[in-house]
Amino acid sequence: MAAIILVVLAATVTGCGADEETRGYSVPDTLCGIRLDTKELTPFLRPGKKLSVKPDVTPSANWCDVSVDGKLAVRTVQKWWQGGCDTAYFLRSQTLERVEKTADEGRYVYSGNQAFGKTKDCVDAKYKQELYTGVQAYGSDHEDADAMKRLIVSFTEKVETSDACDRQVS
Repeated sequence: MAAIILVVLAATVTGCGADEETRGYSVPDTLCGIRLDTKELTPFLRPGKKLSVKPDVTPSANWCDVSVDGKLAVRTVQKWWQGGCDTAYFLRSQTLERVEKTADEGRYVYSGNQAFGKTKDCVDAKYKQELYTGVQAYGSDHEDADAMKRLIVSFTEKVETSDACDRQVS
């Protein structure tokens, strides 16, 4: 009887690390030129064999799609948007889902699997636009509002110190 219990317990303990065992790729610390906190990003990525990163750059936005085994897992965005608006207004152009948690007096709006932010001092005076950011996790059932908040704050701060902040819309 004790042997059966040990076999059942061993199988249970082994199953706890199954996601990590099936992740055959390394999580990058930079996505499309912007550093991300891998500790916060990793749980939002599904297990799989191959991770790929694809940038999509337009004059007004930079998207960065992260796919695992060909399926979209995480998307980041840096988008020039009309000035004088709040982050909640911007996020309505990016998602239909409810995103209700806020931080820093509404500068960041987030949920368990997506978050949006507004940079400070990244302004295109000519076109009266400001630079907004977003991180959306499509790849797993993992939801963690605190991790998503940390991810968007860190991402937005990195965007503010990047060339993206200085870029003028042409």
